[in-house]
Amino acid sequence: MKATIPKENLLDYSSRYLRKVFTGFYSLIQGMEITIKYFLNPKTVITQQYPENRDTLEMFERFRGPVSMPHDEKGQNACVACGICEKACPNGSISVLTTKDLSGRKVLGKYVYRMAQCAFCGLCVESCPFDAIVLTRDFELSVYDRNELTWVLNTPQIEQEENAND
Repeated sequence: MKATIPKENLLDYSSRYLRKVFTGFYSLIQGMEITIKYFLNPKTVITQQYPENRDTLEMFERFRGPVSMPHDEKGQNACVACGICEKACPNGSISVLTTKDLSGRKVLGKYVYRMAQCAFCGLCVESCPFDAIVLTRDFELSVYDRNELTWVLNTPQIEQEENAND
């Protein structure tokens, strides 16, 4: 015996099928509308053409790059070697090595920053009471040797570049 489908169920099935087809076309048109809008007005596209625009490219304001220690024109920095940033760092990527000067006071010997371990969380910068360190917007950080990711920050940048060229 052959089963037959009543005409009411067949009409219901057909209307549901057509509704799904029209819904699919409608969502396709919505997606194409966004694509065509960007095609006709390319200034609204936020994709950066990297590396072609490397000279003018700047990361957004809240970007967290590696830690840096600003120096003034005399090559001095604001770090007093208190070690608060070292304690605040959850990964241990900062080491503050101190020495004593002639009067017996503790002074900064080396400020070692291991970028390979850094999570770029910014806790060290927030905890520094002297604003001696900042997060930069540098993003081109790839190197071939992992040892190049360990930096001594309390030497002025000019001196670091001279040592790298030697």
